[in-house]
Amino acid sequence: MAMNALLSVSDKTGIVDFAKALHALGIKLLSTGGTAQLLAKEGLPVTEVAEVTQFPEMLDGRVKTLHPKVHGGLLARRELPAHMAALKEHGIDTIDLLVVNLYPFEATVAKPGCTLADAIENIDIGGPAMVRSAAKNWKDVGVVTAADQYAAVLAELKAAGKLSDKLRFALSVAAFNRIAQYDGAISDYLSSVQFEDEKLSEDYVPERALFPGQSNGHFVKLQDLRYGENSHQQAALYRDLVPAPGSLVTGEQLQGKELSYNNIADADAAWECVKSFDEPACVIVKHANPCGVAVGKDAHEAYAKAFQTDPTSAFGGIIAFNRTVDKAAAEAVVKQFVEVLMAPDFTAEALEIFKPKVNVRLMKIALPQGGKTNWEQGRNAIESKRVGSGLLLQTADNHELALADLKVVTIKQPTPQELQDLLFAWKVAKFVKSNAIVFCKNGMTMGVGAGQMSRLDSARIASIKAEAAQLSLQNTVVASDAFFPFRDGLDVVVDAGATCVAQPGGSMRDQEVIDAANERGVAMVFTGVRHFRH
Repeated sequence: MAMNALLSVSDKTGIVDFAKALHALGIKLLSTGGTAQLLAKEGLPVTEVAEVTQFPEMLDGRVKTLHPKVHGGLLARRELPAHMAALKEHGIDTIDLLVVNLYPFEATVAKPGCTLADAIENIDIGGPAMVRSAAKNWKDVGVVTAADQYAAVLAELKAAGKLSDKLRFALSVAAFNRIAQYDGAISDYLSSVQFEDEKLSEDYVPERALFPGQSNGHFVKLQDLRYGENSHQQAALYRDLVPAPGSLVTGEQLQGKELSYNNIADADAAWECVKSFDEPACVIVKHANPCGVAVGKDAHEAYAKAFQTDPTSAFGGIIAFNRTVDKAAAEAVVKQFVEVLMAPDFTAEALEIFKPKVNVRLMKIALPQGGKTNWEQGRNAIESKRVGSGLLLQTADNHELALADLKVVTIKQPTPQELQDLLFAWKVAKFVKSNAIVFCKNGMTMGVGAGQMSRLDSARIASIKAEAAQLSLQNTVVASDAFFPFRDGLDVVVDAGATCVAQPGGSMRDQEVIDAANERGVAMVFTGVRHFRH
């Protein structure tokens, strides 16, 4: 018995060639509306669904496939005599292949100035209904919901005259996933709309809440991981349906063992930090904290400076560059034990140098092209954190400090070099776990104190690390991710050698701390913004 295929697509990419291939295989083509017109125009014999249902499309195309002759043909179980008898009694033919993609709801609501009416009109009803019917009856019906599935479907039809159970089931899973994503997008949009009764006209562009009444996150699994943070935990890596350009999950692993849970977490911290610099930079991360950050004239110089900050912590760390790793940089890095090395690219010579180091993971990640929006710059819009049976959502910390934002609050003024180092230190502090204290000089971290319950202890640790690395903190600048609630925080960094301090300001004791800075003869600037990173 000849197969019947129903084609009804909003996005018509590749549909003509696909339909021609189906026709060549002797498959009867059914279609609707614009798809039917397109296929007929290409000379293909196509039967309109309205002919099958004996009921015309109506309500501006809102009703065309919502009919027993369509859904009966999709849902009937071929192995059940009662089902087949019911089809025969009512003159319903089976539909063996369904090709449907949905009205472009997501693309519509993403457009600036999208009206509520336009959003509502682009909610597909008949398409998802057919997809669900076909996907539910996967043993008998192949359901195609994306153009990138056409090739696999044709290959099996040409080879065996039918689809395998394995492919039909995979297509069914993909179909239900697509419906879930589609419904989630509708829910996200509608539950974010600030409803205004008197404004419900065709040109009404609703105000939308930043955080919808229901959040429907959808993520695609990239891989199972060997274990989680610890060996007794299980884990997997997922990505956003549409990842930000230049984000970690868009990267390609060129070499080495499979990335672990901790590798991925640390790699993300390193990559997000290094791509925030415009000049050639290197970031070395250990346990999610930068332990060495520097800029230089090239990748090699940036690495040499970053490594110098804390060679002990750098052992077994994660290293990220925002420039191509060349021979010189590779020869320097290969001398130490490194877990993951990331860069926008590697020269052929660099790859050869690391070839014997079979366990070293090399990750190639394209930098974002850049643009006006955070997204174009490769930054996430929203960050999430799981709490007990709940989810914290917030806008990502994408604040960039400019020189003009700095407010000098002391008698002593920072020098031009100190101002540049302050901006550098502030950028690093943003990626260091709170409480963060970062000493810098000449585009290089000189001491990093992270994650302590007391800012004083973070400062002392930074000083201890600098001493261990034989680095002097004399005449350094220091950045603190939050204000100094008492003067003791300022005193401890000045005692260590800092001559210039950047902090958010905003404490009830700001004046006390300013007076202390004047007393100690150091410069201090307020940034007006904090960067807690818990």
